[in-house]
Amino acid sequence: MTATATPLPRAERLDRLPFTREHGRLVVGSGLGWALDAMDVGLISFVMAALAVQWQLSPTELSWIGSIGFAGMALGATLGGLLADRFGRRQVFAITLLIFGLATGAAALSWSVGALLVFRFLIGLGLGAELPVASTLVSEFAPARVRGRVVVLLEAFWAVGWTLSALIGYFVVPRSDAGWRWALAIGALPALYAVVVRRGLPESVRFLELRGRVDEAEAAVRRFERAAGVAPVESPPVEPTAPPGPRALWAAGTRVRTAALWVVWFSINFAYYGAFIWLPTLLVANGFSLVRSFGYTLVITLAQLPGYAVAAFLIEKWGRRATLATFLAGSALGAGLFAAADGETAVPHRHGAVVLQPRRLGRPVRGDAGGLPDRSPRDRGRRRGGLRATGLDRRAALRAAAAGRRRNGAGLRHVRGLLRRRRAGHVVAARAPRSGPRGRHRRTPRGRGALRLSRRGPGGLLPSGPGSGRAWLSSPATTSRG
Repeated sequence: MTATATPLPRAERLDRLPFTREHGRLVVGSGLGWALDAMDVGLISFVMAALAVQWQLSPTELSWIGSIGFAGMALGATLGGLLADRFGRRQVFAITLLIFGLATGAAALSWSVGALLVFRFLIGLGLGAELPVASTLVSEFAPARVRGRVVVLLEAFWAVGWTLSALIGYFVVPRSDAGWRWALAIGALPALYAVVVRRGLPESVRFLELRGRVDEAEAAVRRFERAAGVAPVESPPVEPTAPPGPRALWAAGTRVRTAALWVVWFSINFAYYGAFIWLPTLLVANGFSLVRSFGYTLVITLAQLPGYAVAAFLIEKWGRRATLATFLAGSALGAGLFAAADGETAVPHRHGAVVLQPRRLGRPVRGDAGGLPDRSPRDRGRRRGGLRATGLDRRAALRAAAAGRRRNGAGLRHVRGLLRRRRAGHVVAARAPRSGPRGRHRRTPRGRGALRLSRRGPGGLLPSGPGSGRAWLSSPATTSRG
């Protein structure tokens, strides 16, 4: 074991640690919550396809079913960070899992479109609040020099969950008239997992410090230090401070990055949810059976997994900006090819042909999303400086899902139109001026895990050391994560 006499803030002690089994447990524990979140979001696309036939639903009714959950997610995302700052990350994480798990189980008993809409809104409320809490918790504990990779690995669980929803859709939904009910019943699993989260995951050190629970904060840090074989050191007292408000996002040093990332988040989610939520329904409307349409959707969904794997590898090799730009370019290319495809290419009648365009689309789609969070300004528990806490990406999903009310009759032209908008959004974001540090690891005299303070921002210091792909909106007197 090594010993250091210099007092260090607890956040910096966590930054300097290597990746250990405790970090792995945290990523997997939080990631399973993300996977269950994605599974619940993805299930509705298969439920919609089944109900469109079974309940003879109109495009308007389908649009409401597809979009109402995202309305709840937009509200939940706005509230999630605020509640996490007040009650703690772990507590809110467990409660949100319980909310959307129970609501999903209740949705399986829906007796009308109205009842399903109510349950879908409650599901979205819990889902939206859960995402910012889980990602913030992981980011606060992740070692600085591999933080980008750890965040991408957490994001990769989204693809795992969506793949699970595709498997449930393929094997469960078409088997009987009650198949969609059984699928939603399976979606109630997060309610059980909430118990695991409540007992197994650590609480945020920053939250504990700001609440004056110093002994608990110290115990959490030492738990990770023991796993790394590092001797604990003293930490200076922490003065409680109020988190910066939303105006900090639009200060001189962060407004360009905020605007650019809003455009990217909106374009990615508008295309992603617009395509994946509607694709099974549109394929059925074009003459495919439920089983066949779900099979095609499963193949496309699987293409997300290699995207995340490559992004996790490249983000610490190339840096945040280069990785993000590469995946955005690849995603825009795939979107353009899919948007330009004719009817026979877009809706092939042979299993082999369907892989061509959708794989080009699916692989970059989630790779670029994996690189985005670590480029965002940070504002304590409020999900990447409020970029997702504002619910912006969920509002994009809401608009995409609602677009089907007007375009459902146009079949797959609706999907191609969404992809054209995605392509335009990428062009706008790519032309935005560079803002903030590159987020690449640089050695400094203070050690591998130290921070090199490169310039002073409007509300504090902008570090350019390990894991610095974000503007830290903290007071000038501290270099701890905020």
